[in-house]
Amino acid sequence: MKLYRLLMVALRSLSTNKLRTGLAMLGIVIGVGAVIAMMSIGRGAEAAITARVEGVGTNLIFISPGSTTEAGVRSASGSAASLTLDDAEALAEAPSVVGVAPQVSGMAQAVLLSANMFVQVLGVTPGYLTVNNAELADGEFISDTNVTARSTVVVIGSNVADTLFGGTTGAVGRTIRLNGNPYRVIGVLASKGGTGFGSVDDQVLIPLTTAQSRLLGMRRFGQSTSINMIYIEAADSDRVEQAVQEVSAILRERHDVLEGEEDFTVTTQEEMLDASTEITDTLTLFLGGIAAISLVVGGIGIMNIMLVSVTERTREIGIRKAVGARRQDILIQFLMESAVISLTGGVVGILIGWLVSRLVGVVQLSESTITPVVGLDTVLLATLFSMAVGVFSGVYPATRAAALNPIDALHYE
Repeated sequence: MKLYRLLMVALRSLSTNKLRTGLAMLGIVIGVGAVIAMMSIGRGAEAAITARVEGVGTNLIFISPGSTTEAGVRSASGSAASLTLDDAEALAEAPSVVGVAPQVSGMAQAVLLSANMFVQVLGVTPGYLTVNNAELADGEFISDTNVTARSTVVVIGSNVADTLFGGTTGAVGRTIRLNGNPYRVIGVLASKGGTGFGSVDDQVLIPLTTAQSRLLGMRRFGQSTSINMIYIEAADSDRVEQAVQEVSAILRERHDVLEGEEDFTVTTQEEMLDASTEITDTLTLFLGGIAAISLVVGGIGIMNIMLVSVTERTREIGIRKAVGARRQDILIQFLMESAVISLTGGVVGILIGWLVSRLVGVVQLSESTITPVVGLDTVLLATLFSMAVGVFSGVYPATRAAALNPIDALHYE
């Protein structure tokens, strides 16, 4: 029997019981849709994180206090207050370094009349703006004079401006309170968006010395006040490794420690990007694997329906064999029916998965900027897997149908 005729017979057989066929197909639809939706959302999250990290710059180096073991765990031997402002000033002399931005951080409550919100407070220097590739939407940034005078001025993120002032305009010159103390707004940062990992739009920036002496109460290390982080901008992305070696050597000399016994940790932007990508890849595969379980459940549903179909059509199989149908014709016929169910369900599942991905991209429940990415490889993988599940699920029922004795089948009631 020709393949075309087998396909027509399969379609006609399936159409005689549309509800049962639809229920068998539903498992494949849900499975394929879930796989595509989960994989595309995971890839969208990876793309958003990569874009955000690269938006800050690909030639950044981060220095944090305390050492890190090979397993990535903060060592107890590393001091939690081992970096100072003097260290940051010394690192500015490294040949491959073009920018240094020391930083302290903490949390505070920002209040304006009846509006209030908890924000992350960063104590920074003027170098923050260029090193972190930030831009102002209004006003001016913190100056050296503000740092020297320990001025009570603040630059706020766009989300903070929206919450307290109803927009980024009209905020400059106004006064807000941070933990009850007044600070004059001198600038508003341009929005950079976020992915749920601490958006700069939700931060407020004050002079580093003001944060140390007035707001955050930083610890002392040696003869200087400690800082939480030092951002280093290398001359270009090709000189990042050289800059890492230079700043590490300077800090080892200043802290009088040997290589391998550092009380600080140096991390590059590339390392952070690799770590983020590895995490999102793992989560994407994990979510895709969970979604794929529904495909297996759908395959079991197809097998169940096909076994019922074989039992109901025993006399039909006997008649076909009696008029000359070969064993392989019966086998291919039932395999064709299971393949049609899985393929049709796969196509519908692709459409549903794509629609869910688009819906997630349009309806954001948070401030994230995740845009799901539906890749061709994801669609092909889900389709081929659904086809494989469908055909595999139809093998046993089809073999059972092909093995029926025509005489016994004709006498089956």
